[in-house]
Amino acid sequence: MREDLDRRLRRLRASGDPAELIDLGCDLAEAGRQRDAEDCFRRAADLGDPVAWFDLGNALAAQGRGEEAVDAYVAALASGEVDAWRNLGLVLEELGDLAGAMRAYTGAGEAGDPAGWLGLAFLLREQGEREQAWVAAEKGAALGDPVAAAVVASWRWSATFDPGLEPDLRAGAPHYPSARADLGRLLRDTGRVDEARRVLEHGAKLGETESWLPLGNLYCDELGDEEAAEEAYRAGIRAGDVYCHHNLGLLLVERGDLDGAVDQFRLGVAAGDDLALRALEQFEER
Repeated sequence: MREDLDRRLRRLRASGDPAELIDLGCDLAEAGRQRDAEDCFRRAADLGDPVAWFDLGNALAAQGRGEEAVDAYVAALASGEVDAWRNLGLVLEELGDLAGAMRAYTGAGEAGDPAGWLGLAFLLREQGEREQAWVAAEKGAALGDPVAAAVVASWRWSATFDPGLEPDLRAGAPHYPSARADLGRLLRDTGRVDEARRVLEHGAKLGETESWLPLGNLYCDELGDEEAAEEAYRAGIRAGDVYCHHNLGLLLVERGDLDGAVDQFRLGVAAGDDLALRALEQFEER
């Protein structure tokens, strides 16, 4: 494959065909050769192809050259390549330009890209603008995007715990891990413990971090299996769910492992978990 790419690269070094250069650039990028891909896309862009500017932005972003990628995406947009909006938003967000990222995500959404509305929704939610985030996510769902619909269902469940959301959460579970975890919680709350366990274990097997904490809680509170609960909490911690420290700490307290519990509470506090902080404070007051 490398020899074929090198041969094509030599043959097209002076090519005036943007389509050929873009095709080669895409193959080079897929092979991880971003600098060579960049050269192809840049030559095609100089020949006036708007798609090449978009691809050039992607190659620059893949190399961590965000500011240059922004310039390429802006050039692509100026040439009429509206697909560049969302990627521009992603790079601006990475660069810390949140206002610029919001404008870019809005541009993507208005161009018909539901992922643009979803990117805006997540960014707004991170800024504490929950109502505006909800509106943006619903715009993405209205365009028929299953991920956006799953996000809306999950956020609605978190706000209302309405069991009537079950069909929406079932539809969203394959598309958004939090929707699967919420479905597990709904099933548990409505007395269907065995099905809740199957749903959450399936999410865990798929590598979905969001399933481990509710799965551990179900093992502990409903099934009385403390060993499985501990294993689930520790798996969640390894997967990056810092809130599992708190629940694991509580389980260790019940087992009499006070030193281990304190260690878990402190790890949770260091990760910014308020529940772990309160647990540690209460524990230290004893």
